[in-house]
Amino acid sequence: MNILVIGGGGREHAVVMKLAESKKVEKIYCTPGNGGIAEYAECFDVKATDFNGVLALAQKLNPDYIFIAPDDPLVMGMTDFLEENGFKTFGPRKNAAILEGSKSFSKSLMERYDIPTAAYREFDDAKKAIEYIKNGKYPVVIKADGLALGKGVIIAENEKTALKAIKNIMVDKKFGDSGNKIVIEEFLIGPEVSLLCFTDGKSVKPMLTSMDHKRVWDGDRGLNTGGMGAIAPNPYYTPVIADETLRKIVLPTINAMANEGTPFKGCLYFGLMLTPDGVKVIEYNCRFGDPETQAVLPMLKTDLADIIEAVYNETLAELDIEWEDGACCCVVMASGGYPEKYVTGVEITGLDEKGQLENAFIYHAGTKFTDKFCTSGGRVLGVTAKSDNLAHAIRNAYASVVKIDFKNKYYRTDIGQKALIAQSS
Repeated sequence: MNILVIGGGGREHAVVMKLAESKKVEKIYCTPGNGGIAEYAECFDVKATDFNGVLALAQKLNPDYIFIAPDDPLVMGMTDFLEENGFKTFGPRKNAAILEGSKSFSKSLMERYDIPTAAYREFDDAKKAIEYIKNGKYPVVIKADGLALGKGVIIAENEKTALKAIKNIMVDKKFGDSGNKIVIEEFLIGPEVSLLCFTDGKSVKPMLTSMDHKRVWDGDRGLNTGGMGAIAPNPYYTPVIADETLRKIVLPTINAMANEGTPFKGCLYFGLMLTPDGVKVIEYNCRFGDPETQAVLPMLKTDLADIIEAVYNETLAELDIEWEDGACCCVVMASGGYPEKYVTGVEITGLDEKGQLENAFIYHAGTKFTDKFCTSGGRVLGVTAKSDNLAHAIRNAYASVVKIDFKNKYYRTDIGQKALIAQSS
């Protein structure tokens, strides 16, 4: 089997490395890929959102399956486009990917089907949004309706921050057309859980849960990012909570999408909050999360190629998916200044110290390789380790982090600490 993976970040590196373990997979292609992915896949210089370019590449390579990993091509309809041209594709169609593509749509769906989520209002007029928040309670959550690279969510602690958020999103168009509409939500309190699920539109197979660390600085302070690290499994997600989530959220969502005539096939991400009033949905993503994938996929025992086939053929219910015991930790090494302004093209050293990094594996996110590895993005590397327990996984990940260097590198030093506290309580 030959597989073409679309995308070029840490998530895609994790997918490619897991596919490389498969006895079924003979050849892996990736576009655009990155410096690290090139070790496992033949990479091409076609952007993930270049529909005609991807189609031309697919026609040249003739892969058995195309795995679309990023959100933007899925929301834009690349699955529809490629399937209409005769290619088997892993990833939801455009009318299902709207779960992530529009916060307004997903909130409306949850409201119609009684899926627990935060109370909200939506606005397409900045003046009306400003009038609303002036009479609101704080903190409040303000979200750009469309895709914003994980940065379109602002937790406003006061009116000043809320006003600035509305101006940035709706007036200054910081996120382009994604900010034509906003959703203003009540602020929920409780531990957060990321739950990824495989689904073929009828059946659903939950993966290990994970805990993402969105804020840029230690102690969950600073701006939201695409994610500064993750651990799996999430200790807050008990069997009792898992049962509640499956009954009240996961199955109702899958059934709702099928009932709407837009069945979801692929990987569906549930961002959850364990509130005093029960589990509630913070957000949906229409694909594998990043960096959650880097902490979850290393624990997968079942052949990923088998899962891709089962999802496409709608035979997922017949497949038993197995996971390793133990835990995994991913620490993101970022360029100083991320998620705002940062410098690229900086040389990375320490990646070739195989002996010193033997307890960890490195997922490349924003790297480029010519005669040496250099930075090419805000999130540069996902330094990941798994072990028989979470404390050892965290220790091994950080032991490798300190051996890797590039100018103005930055990483949080507290990835997984909340999980360790939860385990001991």
